[in-house]
Amino acid sequence: MSAMTVLLVLLVIVVSGYIFGRRHVIGLVDGEIRRLQSMPAYYGLYVALWCGLPAVILFGLWRALETTIITKIVVADLPRHYLAEGPDRLNLLINDIRNHVVGNITSTRFGPDLLAATEQYGRLQTISGWLMAVCVLSAAIGLLVWVLRRLHAGQHARTHVEGAIEWLLILCSSVAILTTIGIVLSVLFESLRFFDKVPLSDFLFGLEWSPQIALRADQVGSSGAFGAVPLFVGTMLISLIAMLVAVPIGLMAAVYLAEYAPRRVRSWTKPCLRFWPACPRWSTASLPRSPSPPGCAVWERALAWTWPASALAAGVVMGIMIIPFVSSLSDDVINAVPQALRDGALGMGATHSETVKRVILPAALPGIVGSILLALSRAIGETMIVVMAAGLAANLTLNPLEAVTTVTVQIVTLLVGDQEFDSAKTLAAFALGLMLFVVTLALNVIALHIVRKYREQYE
Repeated sequence: MSAMTVLLVLLVIVVSGYIFGRRHVIGLVDGEIRRLQSMPAYYGLYVALWCGLPAVILFGLWRALETTIITKIVVADLPRHYLAEGPDRLNLLINDIRNHVVGNITSTRFGPDLLAATEQYGRLQTISGWLMAVCVLSAAIGLLVWVLRRLHAGQHARTHVEGAIEWLLILCSSVAILTTIGIVLSVLFESLRFFDKVPLSDFLFGLEWSPQIALRADQVGSSGAFGAVPLFVGTMLISLIAMLVAVPIGLMAAVYLAEYAPRRVRSWTKPCLRFWPACPRWSTASLPRSPSPPGCAVWERALAWTWPASALAAGVVMGIMIIPFVSSLSDDVINAVPQALRDGALGMGATHSETVKRVILPAALPGIVGSILLALSRAIGETMIVVMAAGLAANLTLNPLEAVTTVTVQIVTLLVGDQEFDSAKTLAAFALGLMLFVVTLALNVIALHIVRKYREQYE
């Protein structure tokens, strides 16, 4: 049985547990809800949590360990000459066996031994799927019956449900925090390996970026050059152009929608702005090739033809793409300004325009700065637009009409294909990621300091 089918059946059991628990406790008090310690819905949630959470945990553990156990069983039954080829070759072989099971293309010719291993792998997967379904669903049904028998009117169901939800939220928060810490430590560790091969000063202050790996001992230029200054300059140049386009237009659009636009115009303009970011995704993916892109891509193709492979083209396209982030978030912030401030300014004799400039915008400034920071983060992290409109050339230039590249584009380029994680070329991607993280963190800290300082003056 497939995992999706198991989850659907489990969902049906959980919903049934909620309904049965609610009806059962109402029946215990003969419909007199006032005799219950909690509302009937909490008893239903209590039953649903008891039959659902343990089953979901069992499902997750089974899925996490299933592949490892099956792989060990299949590897143990392989002929010895496959095991003697080394771990790298063995991992490739196991990956080909898995691809063969699902019908994907493999890089290995399958003889009788490998075909037998493939059949064994598929058979074990089928058995594991049915065992998982039986165990998970049996656990859910058994817990449903058990908790229904223990249910009584004096039970503090609300306390138990809220406590379980609180622990679930803590668990999710812990997973998010630990995942972030793991990513940062992983990037930091790989970056330190890179800096063992390439001096930090050469990376931060070098003016030439040409990462290479040696294919032969006598290869010319195989040592490479890892000066990241052209990447930093290209990233900042494109991001600056994008912000010069997005911030004025987005902020003026937000002011118009929040303060001047009729409600009817606002009702359809706001959803259109939220939908706008999807348009560049469609068009930039086919920018240099598609003969008939969607209508919203006309301006992008015009820019690409006017300034082919240039920072200006990438910056303008990116700026147009992130206008909705600035306008939509700024609009929400402006609307959150208390109406009393508007009424007070108008009561003092200020015009509508003066109220907007001298009262509303200063009050909404912290939120506006936040929307600009979000747009800047999007601009710094964008990849596809830069590849299509700016190119891959690591040129150290401030001329917006020349081709440049960014940090994110080089990270993707360095990690494309099968790579050895012992070479400076591959490890350079982690060093670039670390620098990008540090720069973004510094920008956020500076912005928070500015916002807090201004907020203190305003209050």
